[in-house]
Amino acid sequence: MKKTILMFAALSCSAVAAAQQWDGPLQFLSPGESPGGTAAMAQSDLQQVADAALDEDRIAWDFVEGITTEVGPRQAGTEAEARARAWATAWLKAKGFANVADEPFMMDTWVPGDVARARVTAPFAQDMVVLPLGNSAATPSGGIEAEVVFFRTVDELRAAPEGSLAGKIAYISHQMRPAQDGSHYGFAGPARWVGPGIAASKGAIGAVIKSVGTDHHRNPHTGGTSFPEGVKAIPAGALSLPDAENLERMFARAKGRPVTLKLEMNPRQIGQTQSGNVVGEIVGRNPSLPPVLLACHIDSWWNAPGAFDDGAGCAIIAASAFHVKQSGQPLRTIRVLMAGAEETGLWGSQAYSKAHPDEALAVGIESDFGADRIWRFDSNFLEANPALHKRIAAAVARFGVSTGSDAATGGADLNIVRDQKGALIDLQQDGTRYFDLHHTPDDTLDKIDIAQLRQNVAVWTQVVGILANESTSIQTGGPIPSAPAIMQDK
Repeated sequence: MKKTILMFAALSCSAVAAAQQWDGPLQFLSPGESPGGTAAMAQSDLQQVADAALDEDRIAWDFVEGITTEVGPRQAGTEAEARARAWATAWLKAKGFANVADEPFMMDTWVPGDVARARVTAPFAQDMVVLPLGNSAATPSGGIEAEVVFFRTVDELRAAPEGSLAGKIAYISHQMRPAQDGSHYGFAGPARWVGPGIAASKGAIGAVIKSVGTDHHRNPHTGGTSFPEGVKAIPAGALSLPDAENLERMFARAKGRPVTLKLEMNPRQIGQTQSGNVVGEIVGRNPSLPPVLLACHIDSWWNAPGAFDDGAGCAIIAASAFHVKQSGQPLRTIRVLMAGAEETGLWGSQAYSKAHPDEALAVGIESDFGADRIWRFDSNFLEANPALHKRIAAAVARFGVSTGSDAATGGADLNIVRDQKGALIDLQQDGTRYFDLHHTPDDTLDKIDIAQLRQNVAVWTQVVGILANESTSIQTGGPIPSAPAIMQDK
């Protein structure tokens, strides 16, 4: 996302109070103009545009269908991701976005290689389906073969004595279940995020995990892992859920006999390569006001076209900004940020913060949880600005969206807003089936339900339109002392 939005400061209390009563572009009345006429029309226009998006939006589908078809998988730091950024910048320009740019940055780049094999060699010999985890080391040519030690949880692994895994392969399980709010990801995710690193610190020569997902296809869920400072990376892979469950049954049937596994993978670190953040703006009428930042990430893992993760998210934010413009030029600038290299370590989010250290932002929202319907709205200003929170909640209720009392924390690519202790909104999507697809070869366009995608766009259009036309501080509802008074629109 890019530049600025418009806000003021030297508004009179009466002007501020009036501005809080409506969502449309702020205009001072001309002589003889009836109070509320322009405001009511602007609010009505925004509602009409949002309602229309619910039934007939084609902009979001155009984006996600296009990028998955013309680019496909977009591994961070690779030529494919570069093509995705070029595609997205051309798309934004064609849709009338201003200040469109690809802001480059350098990153340490990991690639998966072309070999990923796992085979139980005893006592019940058979092949298993595996994929490397991001930042995994390679095995020697020909692979490694060793006894497998079974850990039901990461906590069991943590409790293993130091050095007890020397020369062995750790297998780490979990009990993830589907959930509307996706909360089981936080419960099961450590198996992938830190499990291999803990195993390596205890002497393991390799690690395999039960995929952090909820489907039962023979599609492993990849994703990033990490190794503690001073701990050498080891080969680390994810088994598909059916294969992981089969391995666990083997342990039960082995009755104390060793279970051995041969693992062969050839991922590698290729050093520094270039990635980038794609940004574009719907320019507001008052560029001195902090902008509304809408975020997603443009990259995907190598094993799928990334329709849910996160082609749909980029489609949703871009379509909502486009539709808000259709209801009239907003007061504040709306900036879209399609972050690069999110999957392998939030490189784009960090680079954006570094590149824009003095840039004040009004509020941040991210879409990075698929394309199924939004069911709840949360903000981090329920107490600081209850009037705005309630106004947004009332505006999205007609789309079947409830409101909660949890404080919004924002998405992974909103570090800059969190660093500023700024306003954040979470538009919670239904995650019941998200982890069936997440980081798997099944993350393809046909999984997107266009009716649910349109509901996302409608909700986002309504919310972004309100925020982009808010004349006072979104965080507090108070005036903005540093912003000049707005002049009457010409």
